[in-house]
Amino acid sequence: MQTAGTVETGSKTSPGSAPGRVATDGPRPGLGLALLVLASAQLMVVLDATIVNVALPHIQRSLGFSGSGLEWVVNAYALTFGGLLLLGGRAGDLLGRRKMFIAGLLLFSAASLVGGFATSPAFLLSARAVQGAGGALVAPAPRARSAPERSACTP
Repeated sequence: MQTAGTVETGSKTSPGSAPGRVATDGPRPGLGLALLVLASAQLMVVLDATIVNVALPHIQRSLGFSGSGLEWVVNAYALTFGGLLLLGGRAGDLLGRRKMFIAGLLLFSAASLVGGFATSPAFLLSARAVQGAGGALVAPAPRARSAPERSACTP
């Protein structure tokens, strides 16, 4: 039996559903955990670009950076992140978003660890650049997760 505003489908009736679609009982299990992981990774990538500013005076004293060289601690991350962001998104489309997300997290985390043990300015700048590359692989995943799937033929 149909009432106004409901559509009868094969096994369940759902208000406002398109004909032929079966209503779900609620969110899929694990969706909340996935959202938490994606949001945490996004926070980590964005926060890393800004939080390093707090440590710049200590970095300058510890590693002997000049004033102009110190700017590159921030810029090495920002340039590689921004420059490789489109490539990271495309790699996720071609190779799989989950694979690229995990690879990016591993790369980002390893570069963070290496940067923490840096003993020279060049060592730290290299680690920051690799962090930016890892962040460029991680950042597209949360945005792509909220977008509808597209086929490879769709422009």
